[in-house]
Amino acid sequence: MIDLDSYREILDTVTRNKARSLLTGFGVFWGVFMLVLLIGGGRGVKEMLEKNFDGFATNTVIMYSEPTTKAYKGFRKGRYWYVEDRDVLRLRAQLPELEVVTPMAMGRNVTAMSGERKSTVLLKGVEPDYAKVQAPKMRYGRYLNEMDMKALRRVCVIGSKVYQELFPAGTDPCGKLLKIDNVHYCVVGVDYNTSSVNMNGRNEEGVVIPFNVYRNIYNLGTKVHTIAMTGRGDVKMKHLEQRIRQTIAREHSIDPTDEAAIGLVNTQVLFGILNSLFRGVNFLIWLIGLGTILAGAIGVSNIMMVTVKERTTEIGIRRAIGATPRMILTQILAESLLLTIVAGMSGILLAVAILQMIELGNTTDGILAAHFQIDFWTAVVAAMLLPPSALWQ
Repeated sequence: MIDLDSYREILDTVTRNKARSLLTGFGVFWGVFMLVLLIGGGRGVKEMLEKNFDGFATNTVIMYSEPTTKAYKGFRKGRYWYVEDRDVLRLRAQLPELEVVTPMAMGRNVTAMSGERKSTVLLKGVEPDYAKVQAPKMRYGRYLNEMDMKALRRVCVIGSKVYQELFPAGTDPCGKLLKIDNVHYCVVGVDYNTSSVNMNGRNEEGVVIPFNVYRNIYNLGTKVHTIAMTGRGDVKMKHLEQRIRQTIAREHSIDPTDEAAIGLVNTQVLFGILNSLFRGVNFLIWLIGLGTILAGAIGVSNIMMVTVKERTTEIGIRRAIGATPRMILTQILAESLLLTIVAGMSGILLAVAILQMIELGNTTDGILAAHFQIDFWTAVVAAMLLPPSALWQ
């Protein structure tokens, strides 16, 4: 049977002194609110940082040339050398652990025109397998393919900012022509990848054309600006860096110990640093949140202790008319539990509402930039912390 009188008495006791009840519950409210808000905010910030590497293979090494810093085989230091297309073949043949070895040509800031509209873009030349290094997010059309390479097709894939500037109406631009340096290219796709991994410029400002088309138009000859490589399976790219340097140094008469001459950017290291950083941040979030809840619970316990002392006469009367110690203890714990649960759930609801507003404010073209909202099980864990804190009092 449900004892309605007990519930009415608990509610009456809690509401009798509103100021004290509010102050009692505020500590728990603030602790749970901060915990949920920090967890959701940390998740959103992490996701936004990860979008800087959006679609980028985590086991990638980017190689480029720099002036030598050591004299070697009669060559003085400071000599500049160029990466060549033959280096791509050498790396593929001598390092079977590499899954993708693809050349890139980039670095030309040019003006692209579509009708009367203009946009300053970064023109890049890549091969189709570059999509395995940095996966495109195609909003329209397709990415470059092998037929584009073989037939030397003058086609291009444009970034999101280029698309918005040249095609503000928001229609499908595939099949339309772009004019760049008096050369016309047919648009075959729109890439909405927002990665901030800078290959001489942001992805959304880029126009991508087939590598061999770029090389022919701009007379690169055998030169390659950079080479992107990814490892097979669980291969650790840091274990291959020395072999990559040795393979290239041998063919270009570079001192094998001259690491500065052969620039390597290992994204595996960057991802490892990012993951370690956020493991520490998550630990601090939980530590701060739980500490705040604990501080609130201690505050509640102190106030409840004062409340019990003030109710000594009431407790004596209850004992005189037959109430057992267990009944009195149950009454006081029920009051504490009610305050804690109401305050804690209010903290969760307010934090969820704020996170939802932050999430709605972080959209681009209707696409969510990051998820700040906590998941269901995080909310469950936060809610499960409330009864123990109440009973501990």
